Amino acid sequence: MAYWLMKCEPTAYSIDDLQKDMTTSWEGVRNYQARNFMRDTMNVGDLALFYHSNAEPSGAVGVMKISRKAYPDHFAFKPDHKYYDARSTPEKPLWFMVDVSFVARFARILSLQQIKNEPRLKGIMVAQKGSRLSVQPLSEEHFKIICELAGCKL
Repeated sequence: MAYWLMKCEPTAYSIDDLQKDMTTSWEGVRNYQARNFMRDTMNVGDLALFYHSNAEPSGAVGVMKISRKAYPDHFAFKPDHKYYDARSTPEKPLWFMVDVSFVARFARILSLQQIKNEPRLKGIMVAQKGSRLSVQPLSEEHFKIICELAGCKL
């Protein structure tokens, strides 16, 4: 099993939305490295931290599970959609998405500042200067520490 941190602005889609929907597609990833992580490395059953970005405060808010392996992001094919990309076609898709399912909501947000201040999380990608990837690999140790700090027992 692999572990991930996946960012989304809560104004676009939040942990509340995922808890209500239970499963959703994680579409709109338009960074090649993040896409490659989803397409080439993510597997059904992997766990991911749901991270609210561009929020006050930004931070980890819950856990989700990868419930469907990567498949073409069909929104890239729709000219009237915000995720449209004319270079991506059904025959040669450029962008991919995965489905995620709700696992748990943290009792409290674990803010980016708290993550940065925790010595056991040294080296975590989300705390590194300039790290803006919306999909990031996470070590099992860092995943467990974040869950512990957020009061989540899995």
